[in-house]
Amino acid sequence: MQLILLAIAIGFALPVQAGINAQLRVSLGHPITTAFASFLVGTLALGVVALAMRIPVPEARIAAQAPAWQWTGGLLGAAYIAAAVVLAPRLGAATMIASVVAGQMIASLLLDHYGLVGFAQKAATPGRMLGAGLVILGVRLLQR
Repeated sequence: MQLILLAIAIGFALPVQAGINAQLRVSLGHPITTAFASFLVGTLALGVVALAMRIPVPEARIAAQAPAWQWTGGLLGAAYIAAAVVLAPRLGAATMIASVVAGQMIASLLLDHYGLVGFAQKAATPGRMLGAGLVILGVRLLQR
């Protein structure tokens, strides 16, 4: 239950982050500059935490052994931030986040069903598909 509450708290932060970044875009003028600034602040914060926790930096040769696809997470995060900066003011927080969650549900069902990118295989049962369908229906209801 604690992990679910943590996930809910992180979910609560996403529309707040989108709104903050959309306002930063007003100040900085471009979604790419804004996404860069957001990632820079996050990177610096993580660096401070890593130093404070004395987390060792992995050796370059070990990091180089990771498959190339494992490095694309940052690209996906940057794309999300840049898109949210543009979409949040146009769609509103509720519609944007609901649409993002709908996309996450569809992708999650596929990732689980086929056991992709390290997820354990878990069938896309009718109940799970119905749950995703209800999220998509929620997006439509929020648009009205």
